This record gives sequence, C-alpha cells and structure tokens, in this order.
Amino acid sequence: MTLSQWVGTCLLLTAALTTGFVTEESSGSHQLQRIPYVSEVNGEARHYFVYLPEGYAEKPDYDWPVMLFLHGHGERGNGNDELDNVLRHGPLREAWIQRRSLTFIIISPQLPVQFGIPEVDDGPADATILHRLEEGTPPRNHGFKSDVPIQRGGSADFVAGNYQMFEPYPVPGKIPPGWISIESDLLMIVDNVLETRRADPLRVYLTGISYGGFGTFDLAARHPERWAAIAPIVGTGKLSDASVIADAQLPVWMFGGGKDTQIKPHWLYEMAAAMEAAGHPALRFTIHEDMDHDAWKRVYAGEDLYNWLLGYTLGSRPD
Repeated sequence: MTLSQWVGTCLLLTAALTTGFVTEESSGSHQLQRIPYVSEVNGEARHYFVYLPEGYAEKPDYDWPVMLFLHGHGERGNGNDELDNVLRHGPLREAWIQRRSLTFIIISPQLPVQFGIPEVDDGPADATILHRLEEGTPPRNHGFKSDVPIQRGGSADFVAGNYQMFEPYPVPGKIPPGWISIESDLLMIVDNVLETRRADPLRVYLTGISYGGFGTFDLAARHPERWAAIAPIVGTGKLSDASVIADAQLPVWMFGGGKDTQIKPHWLYEMAAAMEAAGHPALRFTIHEDMDHDAWKRVYAGEDLYNWLLGYTLGSRPD
C-alpha cells in the first residue's frame, strides 16, 4: 500500500468513526445504523444503534417519533463487537429482525458490563438470533416455559402460594443503579439523534425491559420533561419517585408477568399504587398472568403499546 492509499484508508475509517455508518440495509428503505461515540462516563469508544423506519428517506419534510429502548441485564456489553446483543429482544428486534413496520426512529444503546449486578452475567446471546435474514423472519419464541401456576392470593400483602418466596420491595442498594449510571451518555445520545435525524422533539418515548424497566423509571423521574410517555416492562421504580412522575403528569403504561419470579408482581403493584395515590392522571397497568419474566415478548409483538405511545406528545399532557 502506498502512502497516499494508506492516508486515504485512514481518512475513510476516521469518517466512519465520527459520522456513523449504515451497517445493514433492507431491500426496502429502512436502515440500521451503528453510531460511534465516546462515553462521558468511562471514556470508552462505543457505538449505539439507530433504526430509521421505512419511508424515512422518502419523507424529507416529516419529523419522526423517537423511541429510546433500554435492554435487560443479559444484553450488556462493550458497545462494539458485542453491540448486536441488544437485538435479542425489544422494539428494535421487532422492526429489524421481524421486519415490522414500526414508524419510530429507534435508539438502542448498550449498557457496559461494569454497571450490572456483579454476580449475574448471562453472557452473549446466540449469534443465530441476532441477524436479519435475507428473506423472511425467524420463528418467534413466545415465552419462557414456567411451572409456576396461574394463581393469585387476596391477602393484604398480595403474596400467597408461590408468591410467599418473594422478598420485600427493593430498596436503594438492593438493586444496583444500572442504566442511571450512564445517564449523561443516554441524554447525549438522544440529543444527538434529535439534532442529526429528522426527529420530533415533542414525540420522544422511553421504554425498557427488566433492568431497563428500572432504568426507564429512573430516567423518567430525573427528566420527566423530556419524555412524551414511558413504558417500563417487568421493571419497577423507587416508591419515592412516584410523586415526581405523577406531578409531571407523565403518561405511564406498566407491564408485568404474573408468573415472574425475578421482578415480583407485587413490586409493580406497589409502584402503581404509589403513583395512583399521588394523583397520577395517566397511569395504565397490565399484568399478563400467564407470562413469566419475558412478558415483553407479547407486549412488543403486539400493536397496542405503539399506538398508545403515539397518542401522546409533550404538548398534550393529560388534565
């Protein structure tokens, strides 16, 4: 390689790392992009995914709604060669792998391993489920196989039968901070998308699963003015944040699994009750009694959540 060729190659690589690039493109007009950034939290060079929906290129005057998705504990990684792990679950998987026509710009960052629960490490996902097929879609996995029966007690503390094994509501320190540890990175990523893509700042939505459900509540409580609506799934929030979210009139749709032995159903009930007691005007709460911890599979595979989100903008808070 000559010196001029070497310089040219370096310039191309530098451009890719500073402006982002499309890693894959469908036969249609939607795109999946890997965008580079340097973390303000730990100084690491990382990437995040941005999905541009079908029709984005054909509508130059339209500002698209934005969805920030926070994955679960098992999808953490280095934000580089492990970034594909975030395609395992969630709306990005629905749009890209399952070829759904979701009309959102979807932002999907990856939480560094260092901010997880130290003794729990699920490891990377099977690579065969992380890639878009040239034609068609992979078969769906409709949920964990659980031996927990569908049953619910009527006691005051809402635990009976199998639910007697559940520990009390999580307190600060019980579950590590997780996503809120990279709060500044998340806000920077959202702001970058708003500035560089045709995105609607009045229609920015926040959703997450499990560890990302906790992160959804945390980020919403710290910055309720940034989100048009939020949807935490099989994750809950701090009871002390309930009044903050209620006072902000931030629309919330919570989801849980009735057979979930990881994020206990009664934790979600306590958070929902706290928001209701604080006068929350736009709270929805759904428990899929037949589902385990992966109730998100049904939620994101449906249409109701997406339609509900699009019913709200920052300028249309409920009375």
